[in-house]
Amino acid sequence: MKIKKLGLKNYRNCTNIELEFPSRKTLIIGKNAQGKTNILESIYFLSDLKSPRTSTISDLIQFDKPQFEINAEVYKNDTDIELDYLYTSEKKRELKINKVKTTPRNFKLVVKTVLFSTKDMLLLRGTPDDRRNWLDRAISQIYPAYDERLSKYDKIRVQKNNLLKQEEIDESLLDIYNEQLTITGANIIYLRKKFLKEIEKIAYKKHHTISESEEFSINYTCPKDEIEEISEYLRQELIERRREELARRQSCVGPHRDDIEFKINGADATKFASQGQQRTLVLSLKLSELEIIKEKTGFYPILLLDDVLAELDDIRQNYLLKSIDEHTQTIITSVDTLLFEEEFLKNVTIYNIVNGFVKNSITKKS
Repeated sequence: MKIKKLGLKNYRNCTNIELEFPSRKTLIIGKNAQGKTNILESIYFLSDLKSPRTSTISDLIQFDKPQFEINAEVYKNDTDIELDYLYTSEKKRELKINKVKTTPRNFKLVVKTVLFSTKDMLLLRGTPDDRRNWLDRAISQIYPAYDERLSKYDKIRVQKNNLLKQEEIDESLLDIYNEQLTITGANIIYLRKKFLKEIEKIAYKKHHTISESEEFSINYTCPKDEIEEISEYLRQELIERRREELARRQSCVGPHRDDIEFKINGADATKFASQGQQRTLVLSLKLSELEIIKEKTGFYPILLLDDVLAELDDIRQNYLLKSIDEHTQTIITSVDTLLFEEEFLKNVTIYNIVNGFVKNSITKKS
């Protein structure tokens, strides 16, 4: 799978830009705030219908414009697939595959991406919500139905929270909501733990290779593994913390409150790891995402590297660039080409972006 062409209209500062990706590697260079990250963001958006930088889609519309469009041509299964996405300032959207209107779920099935940006360091430095968002997005790339489970759980949770805010609470209805959250929540936790076990096996090897000696592990809040055990665990937690939920008037138990713990040599990496150790850990996880998606879907996802090389030392830079499979389409943003060795720059398409426009482009040959 690879993206062949990308067109953006009124997308952030990209008024009208068209890019082609003839090479396996593409380098998008430019000074800060010129639009190179916007290009990567738009490709990510095609795979998730969400931005990694804002929760408000209307923020993506260029100032004073009525709408934005993303148009792409993707090569997959020996077939060219056209994707068209339009979003208006009135919050109306239109999604098309090969010029035929489609559903968000079908649209997201076409493109798979793994984004590695400086923001991903929040996996360790950020909040539990940052870690849950990373985990949920990674799982959704492999199991499309997972999004529906999250949506169902959130709807029930909102209904329960609304009930808890009422002056007089119908406790029999509260019991019904709790049982529904137990069933749906157990499914979410089961898939989360299953995924974390799979990615831990791959990331452990990569982390050990870079660090040479450190041991890496992942723990999830819920101590149970089997779905029946998880359900019973949630059920008991809801009983024991019922008074707390009534007092706080909100749901305090479930996957929406869980956290992921990363450990290096048995110590919590969020508290005790150095910046270099944290970068190694996140790098290992991102490269492991690539392998899992390929293993589960049969396709190499598109790797998007947004200004991360400047955050890595020489050892980690070299490991990242040399670890990328030759079949993986890689699109990288950087201020310039100075961080890249001449060998890497062979057969690379380079775009220079200035104020949302392509100033010049070149495709280097080996």
